[in-house]
Amino acid sequence: MKVDLNINGVERTVDVEPRTSLLDCLRGELALTGTRAGCEHGVCGACTILLDGEPVRSCLMFAVQADGYEITTIEGIAPAPGELSVVQDAFVEKHGMQCGYCTSGMVLAAHALLMRNANPTDEEIRDAISANLCRCTGYGQIVEAIRLAADNLAQSNVFPAERVR
Repeated sequence: MKVDLNINGVERTVDVEPRTSLLDCLRGELALTGTRAGCEHGVCGACTILLDGEPVRSCLMFAVQADGYEITTIEGIAPAPGELSVVQDAFVEKHGMQCGYCTSGMVLAAHALLMRNANPTDEEIRDAISANLCRCTGYGQIVEAIRLAADNLAQSNVFPAERVR
C-alpha cells in the first residue's frame, strides 16, 4: 500500500504492508534509525516521535495511519546537519543521557513540552517525561537538561514557533 508521509518537513512516499508499524517504516523503509525499538508495546517511550507536535509511540501506530500528519523524528529537530537543537545541546551539557537508548524519546518529549510551555516547573518536566523509561540516569540529569534548555530558550529572542530548533 502506498502511503504519503510528511517526515521532518519532507514528503516521502513509501510502499508498506497495512500492518507495518510506523516505527518499522521509519527505521526499515526510511533509514531513520534515531527512533528506537524498545519494548514494542508502547511502555518504554524509546520509539517516541512527534505527530503534529505531540509525542506519540510509533510502535503502536500503523504507518498508514500517519498519512496526512506532520511527523518529526529526532533527526528532524536539529537546525542544520551536524548541529544540535537547544534541547539536544542541553542534554549533552548536563549529561542527560548515559547509554543513549531512551535519549531520542526523552528529547522529543522535552521538545514538545517546551513548545507549549516556555517555563515549566520541575514537576511539569517530570510529568512530561514520565511516559519515557530510563534505566541509567535516575532522571535527575534529564530534568536538569530540560530546565537548562528552557532557560537557554528564555534568554534567546527566537519566536515561539521556532524556539526549540
